[in-house]
Amino acid sequence: MKKRMSVNEKALAGIIAFTLFFAVFTCLAGFLIFDHVIEKLYNDKGYVVANIISHDIDHDKISEYTKTWEADDYYHKMEDYLHHVEEYSGAAYIYIAVPYEDHTMRYVYDSDTFIGDSDPISASFEEIWNAYTKGIRPTSYLVRKSKKYGYLTSSCLPIADSSGNIVALLFVDTHMEEILSTLGRFIFYMVVISLVLMLVFCILNWMVLNKNFIKPIMFIKKNLDSFAESNATVDDSLSSIQTGDEIEDLAISVHDMEKDLVKYIDNIKTITAEKERISAELSVATQIQADMLPRVFPPFPERKDFDIYATMVPAKEVGGDFYDFFLIDNDHIALVMADVSGKGVPAALFMVNAKTLIKNRTMTNNNLSTSEIIHDVNNMLCEGNDAEMFVTVWLCIIQLSTGNCRITNAGHEHPAVKVSGQDYTLKTYRHSIAVAAMPDVKFEEHEFKLDPGDTLFVYTDGVTEATDSKNDLFGTDRLIASLNKAKDADATALLGLVKEDIDAFVGNAPQFDDITMLCFRYLGK
Repeated sequence: MKKRMSVNEKALAGIIAFTLFFAVFTCLAGFLIFDHVIEKLYNDKGYVVANIISHDIDHDKISEYTKTWEADDYYHKMEDYLHHVEEYSGAAYIYIAVPYEDHTMRYVYDSDTFIGDSDPISASFEEIWNAYTKGIRPTSYLVRKSKKYGYLTSSCLPIADSSGNIVALLFVDTHMEEILSTLGRFIFYMVVISLVLMLVFCILNWMVLNKNFIKPIMFIKKNLDSFAESNATVDDSLSSIQTGDEIEDLAISVHDMEKDLVKYIDNIKTITAEKERISAELSVATQIQADMLPRVFPPFPERKDFDIYATMVPAKEVGGDFYDFFLIDNDHIALVMADVSGKGVPAALFMVNAKTLIKNRTMTNNNLSTSEIIHDVNNMLCEGNDAEMFVTVWLCIIQLSTGNCRITNAGHEHPAVKVSGQDYTLKTYRHSIAVAAMPDVKFEEHEFKLDPGDTLFVYTDGVTEATDSKNDLFGTDRLIASLNKAKDADATALLGLVKEDIDAFVGNAPQFDDITMLCFRYLGK
């Protein structure tokens, strides 16, 4: 695993790397500049000596020597003079020579040779030749290496006779070791000074960075670690960071963030507790609503003249759909299927009120008129209905001895009816307005007769409007087809098969509405 570097280590490594780079760059730049300066200084010194010599010697005699190559009394005087100049000027070699195109030169004077001796030219021949033929002094100093004379730099000065003709070249050589020694001392002092400055810079820079950047950052990190480990307990220690820059702003922001997090956590705890309380209350409400609907089947085990079964699956914890059935007397049974507008708790509360009013009013209606029952319930629900909720109701009262049915449909779905031996079909007729929509509404009442073996299937719109992932509806056609797949099944089995077909159609799509169904099969005596 790769080792992580701390902020302190990274900062220190960065300072050292920068100062080393700066020191190396400074030394290198100083070396290049000083090298040029030193070399020019020694070269210029050579030309100064060469100019002095050129001024003191007889150029015409030099021209004569280049022709005769024989020494005379003046030559020996000049020889002594040049020898003294060489000794006292610090020059390595002083000599006068004539270059030739075969890259050799013949000495007029040289302290180590005799007049007329020759040597190969080891320096830049072109510059020497231009100096001799054109009188052009070399633009740069000449460097030559030889086993005989060593590593030298030469200053070259043309010598012209009284007629202006260049007759020879005067050379003043300096040992390069002397130049390199001077450069070496310079580099040594530069390195020492750079190391000292680097050390001072590292210490000062580290102190500044540690005080104004690293230490506050590490303090903020420690505060955050403490905040996390102490279950979000805020302290005011970050207020001690007063750098007067963005670090101080960061400390203030972190401190404010910690306080906001504590408030947020407290709010989350409060909301969670409230949510748990509401969830518990909704669970109780779900149970209460379920207990209000008939759930024990068969509900009247002693009765053999009919078969009944009903289910309700709410979309939320509590729903607005409800069903009901109850014996009004020994010969009459009431069937109720209803759907309250809206969802959740408001719909459930309205459902409780509507269910209670419908049952109470039905039990006290002497002539068993479904239209009168719904009319009276509608007026009672309209009173104080500030929420403007309404409920679709299908109410049917069946005389069990004859199979006669009286039905009022207040805005509800059409029921499906199966005549014995035939398929299920929708029983369609004109609807009345939904209950609680407006007071003093006259509701329609219809009558029809059930024969033994006939079946009624009623439901809410959650059945036909069940939606799959493609937003397609289950619809009445699929419902009728599902009913007819097992049209002779008993009430319990039939509702189970329909629910299976709905679930298979919907798949993983969420349920948006309550699904409520009731099946009544008339068996007669």
